[in-house]
Amino acid sequence: MPGLVSVKTPPEAPPLRITVPDENHQQIRPNSERSETLNPKTASPVPRRPPSPSPSTSRAKPSPDRSSGKKKSPEKVVIDESSLDNPDLGPFLLKLARDTIASGDGPSKALDYALRAAKSFELCAVEGEPSLDLAMSLHVLGAIYCSLGRFEEAIPVLERAIKVPDVSRGADHALAAFSGYMQLGDTHSMLGQLDRSIECYKQGLKIQMETLGDADPRVAETCRYLAEAHVQAMQFDDAENLCKKTLEIHHVHSPPASLEEAADRRLMALICEAKGEYESALEHLVLASMSMIANGQENEVAAIDVNIGNIYMSLSRFDEAVFSYQKALTVFKSSKGDNHPSVACVFARLADLYYKTGKLRESRSYCENALRIYAKPVPGTTAEEIASGMTEISAIYESFNEPEEALKLLQKAMKLLEDKPGQQSTIAGIEARMGVMFYMAGRYEEAWSSFESAVSKLRASGERKSAFFGVLLNQMGLACVQLFKIDEAAELFEEARQILEQESGPCHQDTLGVYSNLAATYDAMGRVDDAIEILEFVLKLREEKLGTANPDFDDEKKRLADLLKEAGRSRNKKAKSLENLIDPNSKTMKKEASKKWSAFGFRS
Repeated sequence: MPGLVSVKTPPEAPPLRITVPDENHQQIRPNSERSETLNPKTASPVPRRPPSPSPSTSRAKPSPDRSSGKKKSPEKVVIDESSLDNPDLGPFLLKLARDTIASGDGPSKALDYALRAAKSFELCAVEGEPSLDLAMSLHVLGAIYCSLGRFEEAIPVLERAIKVPDVSRGADHALAAFSGYMQLGDTHSMLGQLDRSIECYKQGLKIQMETLGDADPRVAETCRYLAEAHVQAMQFDDAENLCKKTLEIHHVHSPPASLEEAADRRLMALICEAKGEYESALEHLVLASMSMIANGQENEVAAIDVNIGNIYMSLSRFDEAVFSYQKALTVFKSSKGDNHPSVACVFARLADLYYKTGKLRESRSYCENALRIYAKPVPGTTAEEIASGMTEISAIYESFNEPEEALKLLQKAMKLLEDKPGQQSTIAGIEARMGVMFYMAGRYEEAWSSFESAVSKLRASGERKSAFFGVLLNQMGLACVQLFKIDEAAELFEEARQILEQESGPCHQDTLGVYSNLAATYDAMGRVDDAIEILEFVLKLREEKLGTANPDFDDEKKRLADLLKEAGRSRNKKAKSLENLIDPNSKTMKKEASKKWSAFGFRS
């Protein structure tokens, strides 16, 4: 099952493969060994680059069959039911399906066996008695559909599978239900449906906790898994609570300085960094590094050094950041080679650091060195790694005021990811970045198109309630204003206001900017009373909670006075041009939004 934390995939991670359930799994049963299929130790893909990457101990995603492609319409398998009522046939066909996958003969033949096995178990099931064999065959069938890239067809199969077991009948049924919910969550994740994915994981965790208790080590694994999903959805408070619980369980059941605790602390550092709690993030990373050193994990220590360098850079402790990056670079070059993507990743971080310290020549040199590695990747380098690096370097070229070069890199990154399952949010982030760049260049039609595509993807993925989504809607609204799509702009600003009021609060700078833009849009539409109401609310907020020293206060006060004066006259007067009334600090907002996207991982 897929790891969901937004991190770089360690290059030594094994390739993704089909994972089919085994009837001997004991993941959820008390006093039994952990199932490797339910908890394989493989790394997760890169949906986006959050503040600093850290490898994650996660389940494997089903990988689509590259040869299947999306252009072929799958043929409907016709099943002859005449001989499938033999009770011995279902187990035989299910074994054939597993053996076919294991032998590498291809999932298409395995699909035929699995379909017939499921039908046989269904025909032979005793009425009123839930059949675990049927549930198992449906799990296998769902995994095969996913391996073929046919995720939409896997969903109804797995939804049917979770209805078969009766959890009240004991651990076997609980295991089947737990496995079904986790597999269904993984499949939703591959389709970019994060909200549905998280709900499935929550149900799986609930069943596991009811069966094993709250403090079982296997519960800790699932808690961390769900925390990673919340990180991807930018739900950092939920992720932090789950990660704390994971740490508590491992503190009781694992030895000091264990690898499990190190993984927990790296995830906690990621969450703290995303929330701007850099000192706490640094503390967790130092403890994780000590655990890795104690376990002889040299490459993992180097990866943590990169993360520590990122924190130091956020704290403007540049000399310490350089030292951390150079330590990591030395280890990666000696253990992986000069042309490994891990080396390119450190080059990109150093390029960013030297740009921030005004050493532009060194910064550009590191960018070029990183791009040379990405241009000729070593075998085993994933498309996600290359796209992540290109996205990060594009932000530096944007800072160099070379937007065309930055756009080229973003377009290359999008092309690498467009056929990869589970990358919708990453692509949406890239499109949002491109939209901001188009807007700043005055290419408003292209900006609107990029924003619209990003918004559609994020709505489908369940991120329509995040603060980032609210900022993105505001940016799309500004593009609509420039294209004179005033009604659409008003709708976008209204939706952005609702989201940011809930996620960031009314006093946050992003929320205040949306208020101002919405007031200007209402005035342009002739809704002067609505505009007055919003500006009065904003001024009251500034006077009572934020203070009046902000230069925006005088501007808003003047705008309100003009509107009140206008409201006292004939209401037939033409509304003023948006060009004069739109938030004068919209460019500042755009820059802040761009920085915010950068901090949240749009350098995937």
